[in-house]
Amino acid sequence: MLNRLVFIALSLCFATSLAHAQTKPVLTAYTYSSFAGKYGPGKNVKERFEAICNCELNWVTAEDAGSLVGRLRLEGEGTKADVVIGLDMNLAAEAKALNLFASYATDVKDLSLPIQWTDDTFIPFDWGYLAFVYDSDKLTNPPKSLKELVENPNGPKIVLQDPRTSAPGLGFLLWMHKVYGDQADKAWAQLKPRIVTFTKGWSEAYGLFLKGEADMVMSYTTSPAYHIAIEKKNNYKAAAFAEGNYLHVELAGMVRTSKQPELARKFMAFVLSEPFQSAMPEGNWMMPAKMPASGLPSAFKDVVRPSTALLYTPEEVQQNRRAFTDGWLNATAR
Repeated sequence: MLNRLVFIALSLCFATSLAHAQTKPVLTAYTYSSFAGKYGPGKNVKERFEAICNCELNWVTAEDAGSLVGRLRLEGEGTKADVVIGLDMNLAAEAKALNLFASYATDVKDLSLPIQWTDDTFIPFDWGYLAFVYDSDKLTNPPKSLKELVENPNGPKIVLQDPRTSAPGLGFLLWMHKVYGDQADKAWAQLKPRIVTFTKGWSEAYGLFLKGEADMVMSYTTSPAYHIAIEKKNNYKAAAFAEGNYLHVELAGMVRTSKQPELARKFMAFVLSEPFQSAMPEGNWMMPAKMPASGLPSAFKDVVRPSTALLYTPEEVQQNRRAFTDGWLNATAR
C-alpha cells in the first residue's frame, strides 16, 4: 500500500511538472539557417534567453535574409513569427514596407557601429564589412582595390553569391555601383571571365573557395577570425580595398501581430544585452552591435579595419535594386 501511495504521489508530481512545462509561453523567432544551425549562435541565444524569460524560444529558419522577407511577404498578418532575427539592412525598407513590424522602445545608445543608428523599427545586432577572403599561402599579391580586381585581366578567379538570393551577393552588387556608378554594368562584363560561379548563398561559395575552386571569395572581414580561433590557421586574410569596403548590418525586428507582445519586447531588449552580444563574435563571426564588457576575443585582434564604410540607405536600395539586378543579369549573361 505504501509503495502504491508513493507511486501515486510521484505520478501526480510528474503530471504537475509536465503541465507546468507545457504552459510555458512560446516565442517564435524567424531567422536564417546558419544562425540557428549547429555552428551558429542560436543555441547559446536560446539558452540564455530562456534562463530569464520563463518561456520557450522556438527558432524557425529560412535560408537567408532575402528568404526571410519573402516568407513574411507570403504569410502576411497570418505569420507565426513574433520576432525576426537576421534581416539585412539592405532589405530594411522592403521589410518595413510589409507593414508587419512594430516600433520598439529599446535603448540603442552606445552602439559599436561605424554609423549612427536612427531607425525606430529595427535593432542592429551585429555588423561587418564585406571583403574578399583569400589564402595568403597561395595568393601572395592580392588586389588592393576593387578596380584592380575588376580591371586586371590576369587577376584572381573569384566566387560570388547571387544578389537575388544572398545578402553578401546583394552587398557586392551595391558595392560595384558605389565604386563604378553608371559604369557598373561594364565593370561586371569586365570581371565576368574570372567569376567561377554565382552561388545561391554564402556557405556554398565559401565551401568552393576552401576546396580550391577560386582564389578569392566574397565574404566578410571577420571571416579570418574563424580560421584563427577554430582551426589555428593564420593564412586566411581579408582584403581591404582602397575605395573602401561595403558595410553589412544585420537587424532584429518585432512583429506587429505577435501573440506574445510582452515576450517579444523582452527579447528585443535582450538583443542588445551582454548575453546576446557576447555570443555574436565567435558564434556568428561578426562584430557585435554593442561591445560586450569583455571586449572582443583574441582572434579578432587583427581583423581588417577598412578606411571607408560604403553604404546605400535602405530606401536607395529599394529604389534601385531592380535596375541594378537587371544590369548585372544582362552583363553577366553575355
